[in-house]
Amino acid sequence: MIRKFETRDTESLVEIWLKASNFAHPFLSDGFLANETDNMRNMYLPNADTWVTEMDGAVVGFISLRGNEVGGLFVHPDFHGRKLGKALMDMATSLYDSVELEVFKHNPIGRDFYARYGFEEMHEDFNEYVQQPVIRLKYSA
Repeated sequence: MIRKFETRDTESLVEIWLKASNFAHPFLSDGFLANETDNMRNMYLPNADTWVTEMDGAVVGFISLRGNEVGGLFVHPDFHGRKLGKALMDMATSLYDSVELEVFKHNPIGRDFYARYGFEEMHEDFNEYVQQPVIRLKYSA
């Protein structure tokens, strides 16, 4: 089931984000993740259009949008392979004719998912804040 984010979901989403980030982004430092945890809670989630997916009444994943920009798509690693990320992305692509995002170059999990979904690479850049190369992707319906 996919539904709109509610404030009561915040801590669950922060936990999912942290577990999924540790799983897919082992190159991010603990200090960076600690700082971003506060940003997730206080800045990113309150200012995005976020949708959550549940299994058996528990939130297990989410997608955050800022217009047609995907700010984040995260599924708890214990629930990977169940098409939950695809369902969240299907919801996002049903709202917009095209969807764009950035993925870390060194995140093979995310890059594989987006390639299978049909995203096309636009260009590569370097994220100064994270000190990591990122790839800009676009999906057009």
